[in-house]
Amino acid sequence: MRFEHLPDGLGIGIGTPRLSWNPAAEAGNQLAYEVEVERRGHAYRTGRITDADHLLVAWPDAPLASREPAVVRVRTWSAIDSEPSAWSEPSSVEAGLLAPGDWSAVPVGADWEEDPAAERRPARVCKHFRADDKPIERARLYITAHGLYEAEINGARVGDEALAPGWTVYPHRLRYRTHDVTSLLTPGGNTIGAWLGDGWYRGKYGFDGGTRNIYGTDQSLIAQLEITYIDGTTTVIATDHTWTAAPSPILTSGLYEGETFDARLDDPRWSTSSAAPDGWTPVRTATRDTQTLVAPEGPPVRCTQEVHPVSITRTADGRHLLDFGQNLVGRLRITADGAAGTTLTLRHAEVLQDGELATRPLREAHSTDTLVLPGTGPYTWEPRFTLHGFRYAEITGHQDDLDPQAVTARVYHTDMRRTGWFECSDPLVNRLHDNVLWSMRGNFVDIPTDCPQRDERLGWTGDIQVFAPTASFLYDCAGMLNSWLADVALEQLPDGTIPWYVPVIPGEPMWTPIQPGAAWGDVATLTPWTLYQRFGDIELLRRHYSMGKAWVDLVEDLAGPDRLWDTGFQLGDWLDPSAPPDDPAAGRTDRYLVATAYFAHSARHLSKAARELGNTHDAIRYTALADEITTAFQDHYVLTDGRMTSDSPTAYALAITFDLLDAGRRQAAGDRLAELVDHDDARIATGFVGTPLICDALTDTGHLDTAYRLLLQTDCPSWLYTVTMGATTIWERWDSLRPDGTLNPGGMTSFNHYALGAVADWLHRVVGGIEVTAPGAQTLTFRPRPGGSITWARTRYATPHGTASLFWETTPDGIKAEITVPPNCTALVELPGQQPGELTAGTHFIDAKRSP
Repeated sequence: MRFEHLPDGLGIGIGTPRLSWNPAAEAGNQLAYEVEVERRGHAYRTGRITDADHLLVAWPDAPLASREPAVVRVRTWSAIDSEPSAWSEPSSVEAGLLAPGDWSAVPVGADWEEDPAAERRPARVCKHFRADDKPIERARLYITAHGLYEAEINGARVGDEALAPGWTVYPHRLRYRTHDVTSLLTPGGNTIGAWLGDGWYRGKYGFDGGTRNIYGTDQSLIAQLEITYIDGTTTVIATDHTWTAAPSPILTSGLYEGETFDARLDDPRWSTSSAAPDGWTPVRTATRDTQTLVAPEGPPVRCTQEVHPVSITRTADGRHLLDFGQNLVGRLRITADGAAGTTLTLRHAEVLQDGELATRPLREAHSTDTLVLPGTGPYTWEPRFTLHGFRYAEITGHQDDLDPQAVTARVYHTDMRRTGWFECSDPLVNRLHDNVLWSMRGNFVDIPTDCPQRDERLGWTGDIQVFAPTASFLYDCAGMLNSWLADVALEQLPDGTIPWYVPVIPGEPMWTPIQPGAAWGDVATLTPWTLYQRFGDIELLRRHYSMGKAWVDLVEDLAGPDRLWDTGFQLGDWLDPSAPPDDPAAGRTDRYLVATAYFAHSARHLSKAARELGNTHDAIRYTALADEITTAFQDHYVLTDGRMTSDSPTAYALAITFDLLDAGRRQAAGDRLAELVDHDDARIATGFVGTPLICDALTDTGHLDTAYRLLLQTDCPSWLYTVTMGATTIWERWDSLRPDGTLNPGGMTSFNHYALGAVADWLHRVVGGIEVTAPGAQTLTFRPRPGGSITWARTRYATPHGTASLFWETTPDGIKAEITVPPNCTALVELPGQQPGELTAGTHFIDAKRSP
């Protein structure tokens, strides 16, 4: 049993959480179900409901009240006259604090003088309290902060999430989390405390090294510990004026800068009842606005993997250079010994240049952590409130040889459930797919960022717009992206403009004031549609519909009666490889062609969303608008022979995949696109806009062989060029590292950017052969299209109904396939040279022979 899009039901933010479950594969298709809800000692059963629905089913009982727990089970029937399945394992759900009046906590922080324009030392806050000497039934900690926090109770860490509470548009949405802390409390004396950090709230963040105090100058904890005893009485320990604060052993901390920690100043007993009160002073309290507190809609950031160095090299001057073999996002955990005051400096970078860390691409993100040893023996430390993007690290100050087991790179990202896998006979393509996966992990850190290493790390709307189809195959990102899209709507300007990045923070002159831009703003219409298709949640479509409508209406006004969006600032096909390093928007495709194409595409998707939501009026209106834009696009940008006014791969890819061409010119456009690819010897000639589309445009116009040539090219620029150059993530530029081994001279050179990895969606659908053809994967098409030198592929996708998989392999006289269709899904199979056929749930083996 699952609740909404959350990994568990503790602290859910609504009283009527929707339920999802997967019928047992061996039981066959579900025809009916019964749900049991147990609460307050009584069980309610729905009785048998004849319905195959098992995805986001409405809550069947009265709404949960704040703090109220329930236990839910389900059983299913697979035939009218069959016996029901066994009951599922009980699943717990518990409401969080659903109303502002449920909160008594106020923000508390250090009460000492600070210079808000300078780097400030973080604080710790704590409270000693007594629990009644009687059995505790349960204890819940509801907690958030202005800044970042890590909580402790009686010396034990609460939870395992990092960078909590994450980054939202804080003035409107400040996320809190609920923790079960029953096991951490003892009768009598107890202590609760928290480490605090600046984070996005008041840390230095943004372009050119960042801006301080974006949301406020206070660093505060908001926490409410509620203890419920067996006899029904309660004790509430909330942040208020009775808490105390003290300077932290963390001397400095920043998401860009890194962290400095003086272990000599740390008393590990600080959050226990035996801690000495010296140095702790009364806190400063602030006014609370509980209207902004919201429960999570997706999983938190956590450590999901540990990576050990593959090599450690000691330099002549005593530094240690570590290679982890993988570009990743996280931080180092190190165990070291030395005299008190010994200082270890940890620096990070994605690549080496001349054997040294290449830090120029980091710009003003110094990515340096510093540990001052306490001199009490081996000491293990990991920073708390920072993250770095790196493959290589340098450690200075460690006098002895460094044991590889003494240092670990801990990988952090939003802890989403993995749902998609792909591999094939070509090891370079497999590495490419791994690179896409690692770039997604490194950039899905509470919000979908563009890069994880330099002084930027922002939620660029265009990047996720093109990557969402790939992301939603690889991971269950529905909850995370739904939350972020809520912030996009909050940051949308009154005229409908979608910002370039969300949350909005001070930007460079290029991004200020905010202007509407194609492909970036279209996240408002296209990404909710993608999430609806992959996860089957029509409420996501409903929630974000008004945002998409406001966006399309704005562009309609900008385009005017001729329906051509040919004015204003546009990024066009950003990072087309022909663009100069210092002007990534100066590609070969007319920027306004791109803008008008996206205008048509968004209007078409808005009409489809309106139809799904039952809004017939809007469906008709926006269908007519999309038709008008398409006609204007053809008249203005398409010649009579099917060529485009911009004779570029991106122009043709847009026109074909967005269905902007009449039948008579569509094939001619596809043929010309193939000619252009062949003329460039199958080297990439597209940027952010064209790259996700070009392989589909070639495939859909009968040029599958050319699409495979493009995929398998290893010369620069190409996807596999980066692999041959040792890439372990997707680069921002096709030549971030040039063939001669030098760095691209542009000031914008990241080695971990997922946008150009959007080709993985084509890998999953065309090479792997699994395509979602109805919302929530209710229907699937298994249609592998072998090509190039690839002789087999294996793809697996955990749909909302169960796991779909396809393994195919070419044979001397045809193709063999093993196909698994999940329960409650219908599937179409089409193998090369064979007529389409239908498949039922289960595993099928097919040996298809070519016709003589």
